[in-house]
Amino acid sequence: MRVLTAGESHGLGNIAIVEGFPQGVKIDEKIINQELTKRMSGVGRGKRMSIEQDGVKIISGLRNKKTLGSPIAMVIKNKDSYILSQAKDSYDPITIPRPAHADLSGAFKYQEKDMRNILERASARSTVSQVCIGSICKQLLANFKISIASFTVSVGNISSTLKPKSAREIISKTKKSQLNCIDKAAEKRMTSKIKKCAAEGDTLGGVVEIWIDGLPPGIGSCMHFDKRLDAKLTYYLMSIQAVKGIEVGLGFEYSQRPGSLAHDSIYHSGKEGFFRKSNNSGGIEGGMSTGNPIVLRLAKKPIATLLNPLDSVDLISKRKSKAPKIRSDTCAIVALSVIAENMAALAISESFLDKFGSDSLPEITRNYNNYLNNCKKL
Repeated sequence: MRVLTAGESHGLGNIAIVEGFPQGVKIDEKIINQELTKRMSGVGRGKRMSIEQDGVKIISGLRNKKTLGSPIAMVIKNKDSYILSQAKDSYDPITIPRPAHADLSGAFKYQEKDMRNILERASARSTVSQVCIGSICKQLLANFKISIASFTVSVGNISSTLKPKSAREIISKTKKSQLNCIDKAAEKRMTSKIKKCAAEGDTLGGVVEIWIDGLPPGIGSCMHFDKRLDAKLTYYLMSIQAVKGIEVGLGFEYSQRPGSLAHDSIYHSGKEGFFRKSNNSGGIEGGMSTGNPIVLRLAKKPIATLLNPLDSVDLISKRKSKAPKIRSDTCAIVALSVIAENMAALAISESFLDKFGSDSLPEITRNYNNYLNNCKKL
């Protein structure tokens, strides 16, 4: 597939285009809108989320709710819109960069004096397009009983040690959670931490864990570095604004154990075929899926914009100044979960289609079923 997104944070809207998506897949706008609504939710979101009412409009690539095989184009309009393409706006230039944001590096790259022209596209508002793309990928994968879920492991230094057994359990336990957390006791402490931080004009990051269930073994590649499944997943997930680290399975803990206590032993039975009793590898070995759940953790840095801003320097005068106070969130950990799930869905879908073809759902289904039957014969 080829994917293209466009749009500024306060422009007229955001656009997502997907080329190479299979024909014959049923796509429901309501499901995409549910993802967009969840992206806006969570304790710690700012005033922008009370202004927007994100909803997608699919304008091409479907007929009678089924994909045609032609490019799919989607539009998400902005209500808070003041950046115009054909008229001059009245907003003053932003000349003081925020630490930890794209402002200053973008100014160097594009030789730009007004950093509003950087931050409008660098903003995480652009992720509404990625959520829409990922959501249609989720609807493709659902045909093969592949499900993706995520939950909040930590906010700041408040962590949960609870571990789920499946994506289905995660979905069930986070359904009524304000922080997409499976641990109610930890969630209360996280919520208090966020509210305290908001009162102090500070921001918080956290850690999110993603589970991908139902992917058969052998998806990805051990032959080509750019087709390794772990490489593709981490590449796509690291592209999300504010993500600073990713672990697969045990992650860094893997390096601290001897091999005898780290690797997943392999077993076989007539009923189950080949299987593993542990999943320290996080469902990926040699760049390919093992058939176990794929488990990844993402570390999100605190949001760059502070109400009690850090020191900075004016790009024009070169004088010391405080970074600007631009409307933002205190914590957006739930948004990260939604975005990460959908970016993972895009990465998985691309590798899945590489293996089973991409023209039409019936053809892909035949190839998929034949592959599973052949796997049982090994």
